[in-house]
Amino acid sequence: MSTRRYNSFSEFWPFYVAEHSKPATRWLHLLGTTAGLLTVVYFIASGRWWLFPLGFVPGYGCAWLAHFVIEKNKPATFEYPLWSFLADYKMIALMLTNRWPHAR
Repeated sequence: MSTRRYNSFSEFWPFYVAEHSKPATRWLHLLGTTAGLLTVVYFIASGRWWLFPLGFVPGYGCAWLAHFVIEKNKPATFEYPLWSFLADYKMIALMLTNRWPHAR
């Protein structure tokens, strides 16, 4: 966990990148986020919209597993929940467009 306080997303982003140094961590984030989004869509489309919070389970489950087992660090979500959530989507977009800093 960071001992520094970040005042903006742009300050937080380099920390986030460093905390996701291993490809397996990033791929588990992608898997969990995709499963989470599909879960949300399913519950909304099936008329059980009130169950959509269950979509957070695969997303955070995969991400936290990756941090504790692969990276051996604590998820930034614990200290920076909103920025971490947004950074996950930024990371995934960069991965899918082959622009992630470690992709080259």
